[in-house]
Amino acid sequence: MRKIYVIGIGAGDPDHLTLQAAKAIGRTNVFFLIDKGEAKQSLVDLRERIIRAYSHPHKRIVEGRDPDRDRTPADYTGTIADWRHRRSQVFEELISEHLREDEIGAFLVWGDPSLYDSTIAILDEILERGEATFEYEVIPGISSVSALAAKHRVGLNRVGQPFQITTGRRLAEGWPEGVDDVVVMLDAQQAFTAHPEAEIYWGAYVSTEDELLASGRVADVAEEIVKTRAEARERHGWIMDTYLLRRRPTTDD
Repeated sequence: MRKIYVIGIGAGDPDHLTLQAAKAIGRTNVFFLIDKGEAKQSLVDLRERIIRAYSHPHKRIVEGRDPDRDRTPADYTGTIADWRHRRSQVFEELISEHLREDEIGAFLVWGDPSLYDSTIAILDEILERGEATFEYEVIPGISSVSALAAKHRVGLNRVGQPFQITTGRRLAEGWPEGVDDVVVMLDAQQAFTAHPEAEIYWGAYVSTEDELLASGRVADVAEEIVKTRAEARERHGWIMDTYLLRRRPTTDD
């Protein structure tokens, strides 16, 4: 049966690739790359460099176009569900047309496939339709969250305390209950600015040559982060940033 690897390739540094991931890349016959448009060509370029470095000379690379979606929808959940469905059709077409019996295909996933990535859910949807058959294996990678903590030399949790990973959209609705340490991803609206007394550890393009870092009390560094973020997004056409937001514990450790 055909097999697919879902390979986490880390947060941007090619050295983040694990030995398990490198070996899987070396066994792969067909690599599926999803084109997200000219502005994000650097994401495809990194994947191609990794493929050249670790794959065998007879590998094949095929590309599919990522479906467009509304970035500011009124119905966020419904919009994402529709986009994932259309994306699954692109994936299924690539697999059906380019992956032969007894071959191995691979999707190279930025960061870790289990954290705010849709590849696993999309492959499950394809299998549920029953038109394409394959088995798949997930290979973990270094997430932007772990890379951010390493860059700032901080732990994600404090002694005996939980932390939560959430999105900027959810943080804008209010600080999560029961935690004082919140890791925030996908924050286009800079929701951290509503918490001036918290400490922030922020990073964009973490572990790439374009890496940007800032930290401090939100009241002191928010303006700098907002300005830096806007300039970077204008320069690159896209931005991926993550931050740890930490407030004084509401109870003793």
